[in-house]
Amino acid sequence: MDLSKLNRTEIVEDAGQRLKRVRESLDLRYRDVEEASVRIAERHQNPEFILGLSRLADIENKGLVPSLFRLYSLCAIYRLEPYEVMSWYGIDVSKLAADASLVEVERTHPIRFSASGFGSVQVPLSLDPGLDIRKTTYLSRMIQRWGRLPLVLLNSMDLENHRYAYIGSEDWFMYPLIQPGSLVLIDETKRTIQAEGWTNEFERPIYFLEHRDGYVCGWCSLMEGRLLLQPHPASMANPLFFHYPKEIEVIGQVTGVAMRLDPKKRRRTRSVAG
Repeated sequence: MDLSKLNRTEIVEDAGQRLKRVRESLDLRYRDVEEASVRIAERHQNPEFILGLSRLADIENKGLVPSLFRLYSLCAIYRLEPYEVMSWYGIDVSKLAADASLVEVERTHPIRFSASGFGSVQVPLSLDPGLDIRKTTYLSRMIQRWGRLPLVLLNSMDLENHRYAYIGSEDWFMYPLIQPGSLVLIDETKRTIQAEGWTNEFERPIYFLEHRDGYVCGWCSLMEGRLLLQPHPASMANPLFFHYPKEIEVIGQVTGVAMRLDPKKRRRTRSVAG
């Protein structure tokens, strides 16, 4: 017997039974659900939203997995969070970012995951009181308790004005300050290019920009309607020029970087443009 198929069947059947219990708790008959789904379909002008009597019975009792449209109708009718119902079918949306990290993408690009859709995140709720933040620490050993925290409580992080981006696995433009495969935090409120105010390369603002061929991080200078995109000297990449703002847009300033220090990841020897 294939246990993987058995477990999957049990998950799907349990999800159908949970949907059934929700329907019964709302005192809704099959006919009520069908009629409600018809109204939803009419509003969206799409018959895929309709839940027929036999289809609904198969979802509840025979482990039939609803389509995206019918899942939407069920969630709307039963007042359920779609991400929760997806978890009933074995799809944990909170793992979306982790699963995405398994796929290596060569080109730099923004991350379009909506933090508001994930509901909650796994965070350290309690740290060892002996933690000295002035010293380098193996933080995992200092975490006393993990827990789920609703993302609505993270408003102090100003998620509305910050975005995340992934630096492509072949984007060496700002190496070694920002290595390929890094995650960067972008402050969208900081789009004005600064011409001065720094004393070294670590203080100089790095911007995340979009141009006709994609995205890139780099140092920027403006001169007579042209934008000079300057790479890190050690990257061996060539500077790029764009007509500004016609050919390139400043998305925001990079204010944070998360990257792995992988000695096996070697810089390419030829010049790279990002």
